Amino acid sequence: MAEQRERRVKMTEDIEKLRVLLPHWVEHNEEHARSFREWAERARAAGEEHVAAHIEAAAEKMIAANADLAGAIAHVGEGESHPHIHHHHHGHDHPHSH
Repeated sequence: MAEQRERRVKMTEDIEKLRVLLPHWVEHNEEHARSFREWAERARAAGEEHVAAHIEAAAEKMIAANADLAGAIAHVGEGESHPHIHHHHHGHDHPHSH
């Protein structure tokens, strides 16, 4: 009985975390897509049309991924921002707005 209760509590905590993480991931993907598009333009200006096309395709995939994340948000809802959940490291530097 206690194990089932612990499992339910853990699942509830995970869903609460997802309510915060999912919108953050959407925003993060949008930031990357904007950056990709800027760099695609730079590549195009440098005469690298094929490189630009690949980078633009990556940007489109990032935005397409957001449609699936939005679907997940529709099922779990959006939560309040919890600072302890936002402590993460992506291995690259860029500003985050929360």
